Amino acid sequence: MQELPAPGPVRVFLKRDDNKARKLRHNLGHARVLTFGGAYSGHIRAVAAAGRRHGFETIGVIRGEEHLPLNPSLAYAVSCGMRLDYLDRAAYRRKHTPEIEAMLRERWGEVTILPEGGSNAAAVRGCAELPAEITGPYDVICCPVGTGGTLAGIAAGLPEGRRALGFAVLKGAGFLAGEVARLQREAYGRVRPNWSVNLDYHFGGYARTTPELDRFAAEHRVESVYVAKMLYGVLDLVRRGHFPAGTRIVAVITGEPWPPQPSTPVAVCAAPTGLDSGEPRWRR
Repeated sequence: MQELPAPGPVRVFLKRDDNKARKLRHNLGHARVLTFGGAYSGHIRAVAAAGRRHGFETIGVIRGEEHLPLNPSLAYAVSCGMRLDYLDRAAYRRKHTPEIEAMLRERWGEVTILPEGGSNAAAVRGCAELPAEITGPYDVICCPVGTGGTLAGIAAGLPEGRRALGFAVLKGAGFLAGEVARLQREAYGRVRPNWSVNLDYHFGGYARTTPELDRFAAEHRVESVYVAKMLYGVLDLVRRGHFPAGTRIVAVITGEPWPPQPSTPVAVCAAPTGLDSGEPRWRR
């Protein structure tokens, strides 16, 4: 892992990890998979790539209307063989209701339906494998939270005495605590008490940003929808004294900027990249 300079007596390490692949690991083995996402969804790209790699059919149901030409994210999915469908925003909000699922099965035939973001019990079990791969000592694992599956899995896989802290990338995301709990119950039959969700670093909502966040993401070469918000939040909390002296934090880098950048955003064991410690800081 790469250690980043952090203000005060707290150590911050980065673990680069493809949580989309982890979520899919135990969800493979179906002949035709249908799933949901926005026009720039990393989950849509991951399912499309897995379909090409493992030889199963993929259908991506995209939120909103079709826009041509396709953006680079959807064009990549199509290049992997994914077929695209679209739901207007009102229908998309009801995507997991029996009525919408029946309509999609009538349109596409027999399919296995994965939820938006890939977060189900199988995905939680995949993400629960992450903590065991961290060989150095640590106290807290931090990750971005969109649908709750990654945090649910990481917390479920933690050894005793460790805890997980998720950073919501959505505005008004108080419901995420209930989602994480639900996913843990579905995967393991119980809810671990070793996690929490911070709601203060959404920067206006999903896929929303500010000039300050844009500068932060560009300077440190991390994607801004998920990772920049989490990493910004971690360093801000360190700076504010949220973590006791001596705390060792692992921040999970769950994705890279899209389209891919010429250089790797976070290189394992690379030279540290100095992180800004100046003010002002983002507040909700």
